[in-house]
Amino acid sequence: MKTDPSTSLPAPAKPAQALTEALGQSERVQEIVEECATELTSVNVVLKHGLADQHPQTKIEKALEKSEVIEDKVQEASEVLVEVNQTLEREVHERRVLEFQFAAATEQKDAARQASLHDPLTGLPNRALFNDRLEHGLAQAQRHGWNLAVMFIDLDNFKDINDTHGHDVGDTVLKIIAGRLKENTRGDDTISRFGGDEFLYLLSETRGEQDVASIAAKLIEVIQEACEVGAGGVTLRPCIHASIGIAMFPRDGTTAEVLIKRA
Repeated sequence: MKTDPSTSLPAPAKPAQALTEALGQSERVQEIVEECATELTSVNVVLKHGLADQHPQTKIEKALEKSEVIEDKVQEASEVLVEVNQTLEREVHERRVLEFQFAAATEQKDAARQASLHDPLTGLPNRALFNDRLEHGLAQAQRHGWNLAVMFIDLDNFKDINDTHGHDVGDTVLKIIAGRLKENTRGDDTISRFGGDEFLYLLSETRGEQDVASIAAKLIEVIQEACEVGAGGVTLRPCIHASIGIAMFPRDGTTAEVLIKRA
């Protein structure tokens, strides 16, 4: 069953009230059934004695009358059970609608949060998420005495690709580069799209400048690998080069703003 998450809920009795009523009806059915069982036992006793009697007619007639009363009670119990089932079916439906709406709202919330913290083109963390992680990294570095580095990655002469091949090709190249950077990001580090053809890389814990320089050299290497971009039935292989600026904590600054600016 497909349900529109915007669909308004049915308006019958409130769930707790409806379930309480259903339980009350169920208890009434139980009472009727118990009464019927007791009365059927007495009817059977009368019939047995009546059949053994020399004049059973009167006793059998009375037993039949009582049996008819029991039949009416059973019918009443059946009608109450129908009402109980309808109430429970309605409650199950309403709860399914509520669960679906809750799941849809949660999914929309997660999607909105994802969109608010990630770059729509590359899927990388955006400035807001990068700044949040950088602030957290700085707090950890100060507490534990760790080194921390911020890299500012700029794709050289990227404007030429857009001017020569168009922005669609440029966007495809950016996504390819973003994928390469993400694949070469250490587990606790963060790569972010700063804007345009610029990226930020947070190294949350480093052994020193030589370690950072080695990682930067590796990033330049993977960025410069040939790109293959299909455009208008033609495969383009634009050559990408990059420049990387590096700022170290605490040497070059102790705040997120200063480190990014220095990088």
